[in-house]
This record gives sequence, C-alpha cells and structure tokens, in this order.
Amino acid sequence: MRIKARTAKHWLRIEKNVWLTVAGTLVLAFGSAIFLLPFNLVTGGMTGLSIVLDALIPFSFWSPERILTVLTWGLFFLGALLFGRPFALKTLISSVLYPIGVAVFSRLVDREMLGGFFNLAGTGYGALSALLAALFGGVLVGAGCALTFLGGGSTGGTDVIAFVICKLLPRMKSPTAIFTVDAAIILGGVFVTKDLTVTLLGILSAFLASAVIDKIFLGGAGALIAEIISDEYEAISREVIEKLARTTTILDATGGYTGRPRKMISVCFTMRQYADIVAIVNRHDKNAFMTVYRAHEVSGEGWTRG
Repeated sequence: MRIKARTAKHWLRIEKNVWLTVAGTLVLAFGSAIFLLPFNLVTGGMTGLSIVLDALIPFSFWSPERILTVLTWGLFFLGALLFGRPFALKTLISSVLYPIGVAVFSRLVDREMLGGFFNLAGTGYGALSALLAALFGGVLVGAGCALTFLGGGSTGGTDVIAFVICKLLPRMKSPTAIFTVDAAIILGGVFVTKDLTVTLLGILSAFLASAVIDKIFLGGAGALIAEIISDEYEAISREVIEKLARTTTILDATGGYTGRPRKMISVCFTMRQYADIVAIVNRHDKNAFMTVYRAHEVSGEGWTRG
C-alpha cells in the first residue's frame, strides 16, 4: 500500500510540474508575441536573438517568428546531443510549445483579429505604447520563466549556447556564461535597431523580467539552499561540484528517531539550477531526504557580496 501511495504521489507531482511548465511556456510565448516582437524590444533570450538575426538576414521570407522556431528546435537538438537525456527531458515541453505559442499569439496582433484589440503598436499612442509593451512584456516573460522553473523545466534556447561556452571554457561558470550571452544579444540589438529609446526599453523590460522571476520563484531572495540527507552523499556532492560549479558543505547529523549517524549536504544554488539539483539527487538516491528553502542573503566566492 505504501508503494502504491508513493507511486500515486510521484505521478501527481509529475502532472503538476508538466502543467506548470506548459502554463509558464504559454505565458512566456504570449508576452513575447504580443509585447516584445511588435516593438523589436531586445531583452536577451531567444526573442531578442530572433529580432537581431531578422535585422541581419536580408531575405523577406524570414520573420522573427520563423527564426525563433528554427533556432529553438535547432538548439534543443544540439543540447540533447551534447548534454544527453536529462537536458532533453527538462527542455522538451518548452522547446516544442514556445515557438508554436509565439506563432499562434502573433496572429492576435493583426488589426483584423478581434478588432485590433491586441494591436498595441497601432493604437496611435506612440511612445506610451512602447513603454507599456516593455513593462507588460517584462512582467509576462518573467512570470512565464518563473512558472517553468517551478515546474522543474527549463526554457532551453540561449541557455544551450551558454552551456556550450562553459564546455569550451571549463573555468567559466554557467550563470556568468548566461549573463554574457544575454548581454551580447542586447548589445547586438543596439547596432541593429540603432534606436537608443528602443534599446533602453528593452533593457528595462529585461530587468523587470528578472525581478518578477525572483519575486515569484524565490519570493525576492537571491538564492536557494538545499539540505540533503543521503547515504550517497559523496557521489551527490561530487556531481554538484563538478556539473553545477557549486561548493557543498558536508555536516554530521544524527537521526532523531533511529539515533543513527548520517551525513547531510548543504549547498547554495540559483533558481536556474533547481531542476539540476533535484535530478542529481534522484539519480543517486531516490529515497534521499531533501529540504529546499530560500536564502535571505548569500555572500562570498561565487556570489555578489552586498
């Protein structure tokens, strides 16, 4: 009976995570299609990269939506090839659904669709419309990413480029590589749009998205802490250090009921690494006891000291 209950609970958790990932991906696609793409707001990520490449490619056949589809699916297969099955499973839903969602929601921007209700660029309010697009686009993109992270998924996309950079430059940590890729995309947007106002609105939207992700996923905290009790503590600790570039602390613990001496791993990590931490623990010990909670403040090597 206990095995059946555990199995049912396991599948309910998977179902919840799938729905969170689906909802997050659709919110992300809606925010990108309705607010960012019509105003060419380069905020980093796949949407920003698509806008930059669309300006550089001289063929009229290509549109940001088509470029986004090709890039997303291409990077998904590249990531699956280089990083294996765990990466593919984590990014599958978003990689399939995001380009489709953007293509569908982009049709709502047409003036003929719903009386032009979603055609913000054609309302005649000019700069105000662009500002509203940056604000609401940032909020929706941030909310979509946060829901996807809560579901244990990943939006993939430009993260693959960052992971490839980490593979080529082992000393570079993944957060640094992700920031570098997004910064390069935004910088590229400066040259292709040649409009300081649009560039600043894109940066504003990117910062807003980041703030919303922190608020929803972390409640405003900058990091998470996991405490993991497992007999496989050495293997778990080693993989966390090698693959996530996060140091661990191994503590002595004693079971309150059994009186048995145990080892507990304590590790700080970012929200992007949440699904990776869970996957590593499950890979080595499905019965490990793990507690995850928000960190109020983290400082020291590898973190920003306030």
